[in-house]
Amino acid sequence: MKINIQPAEGKLGILIPGLGAVATTIIAGVEAVKKGISKPIGSHTQMGTIRLGKRTENRNPKIKDFVPLASLNDIVFGGWDVFSDNVYEAAMNAEVLEPGLLFSVKEELEKVVPMKAAFDKNYAKNLTGEHIKTGTRLEMANQLMEDIKNFKEKNGLNRVVVLWCGSTEIYFEPSDVHSSLAKFEAGLAADDHLISPSMLYAYAALKLGIPFVNGAPNLTVDTPALIELAKQTKTPIAGKDFKTGQTLMKTILAPGLAARSLGVRGWFSTNILGNRDGLVLDDPDNFKTKEVSKLGVLEDILKPEENPDLYGDIFHKIRINYYPPHGDNKESWDNIDIFGWLGYKMQIKINFLCRDSILAAPVALDLAIFIDLAKRAGMVGIQEWLSFYLKSPQTAPGLQAENDIFKQLQKLENTLRYLMGEDLITHLGLDYYDDVFADSNK
Repeated sequence: MKINIQPAEGKLGILIPGLGAVATTIIAGVEAVKKGISKPIGSHTQMGTIRLGKRTENRNPKIKDFVPLASLNDIVFGGWDVFSDNVYEAAMNAEVLEPGLLFSVKEELEKVVPMKAAFDKNYAKNLTGEHIKTGTRLEMANQLMEDIKNFKEKNGLNRVVVLWCGSTEIYFEPSDVHSSLAKFEAGLAADDHLISPSMLYAYAALKLGIPFVNGAPNLTVDTPALIELAKQTKTPIAGKDFKTGQTLMKTILAPGLAARSLGVRGWFSTNILGNRDGLVLDDPDNFKTKEVSKLGVLEDILKPEENPDLYGDIFHKIRINYYPPHGDNKESWDNIDIFGWLGYKMQIKINFLCRDSILAAPVALDLAIFIDLAKRAGMVGIQEWLSFYLKSPQTAPGLQAENDIFKQLQKLENTLRYLMGEDLITHLGLDYYDDVFADSNK
């Protein structure tokens, strides 16, 4: 049965809190693709294909031709930032993309001027906000809702999604104010400082029935209060932390080791990064948030409690170091101590010289496009099928996250098949071999 999906008619607004390196790379990239200057490499919604039916049918359309997704030509960008630079100026300062490419889309980028951000320095101690809103938590949330409504009206938009690309906030556990929507709204009125800036953006979006994606590891929509609000307004949510760089490699390599029952004794990961994200993560409280997100990946994939002989004694260590000379050019090193037949030791070493925002931009774009699809398909609350893009996937309470990237891709693609009324694919393939059970059928 095909799900009734509202058509992707008219313009889609993507509003981004945090117009830094990742956000400006997304925006400049989309504008360059629109002009035919570049191709959307890395974007599964734009470049990926999906198999339909049996292998013998040879039906492998592009995802964007199979599912009614918003067209890049219909996307309008906006956002908030603690600095007043327009997106062209911010992109030049970020130094991710070459000046020549940015100049070719300068006119489009200069039109995207940030609105004042909801900001609390206690959540990003190494960041200084100079283009910020004032007032209580409730007043700032109301200002954000007005920003969203004004942006939608000014640009003649049919739909809007909000995509958090802001800095990683400090680590903290959910408390009573996050336990229900009623307590959260009382906390807003009381200007409770346990409500973080990212939660203000999420609340404002969800209150208006606008999908929200959290691209950072901080506590945001993974709280009972905001999950309740998402269900109340029938709005999809997804989080958290864009899967790029080192964690991407872990979710590719670890499933392979587990599939072959090879043991892992230790996995040491270190990074150097020099952009604004690196500066924020140089504070131990902010690094803790990122560390928790990155640490959980291996344990979820390898499941030490189920495989104690292979992974019961694994030592997993992560380091991130702020190194300004590298800018957005993150460099990561992994040393992996593994063992095989009869316990004999081996090693794997990875040196990944990646471009943090280059990897993150297509992930963020896909999440925005897919969560818009989810809204038009009437999907509500946590969208676990989008885990493919996230380091620390949000799941239903009590449900363990699935971090194996290959299983995540199968879940994503089967969700798209389900929406479009196509058969789900299990890859069993026995129907191609009539004689597999020949003896038993005699």
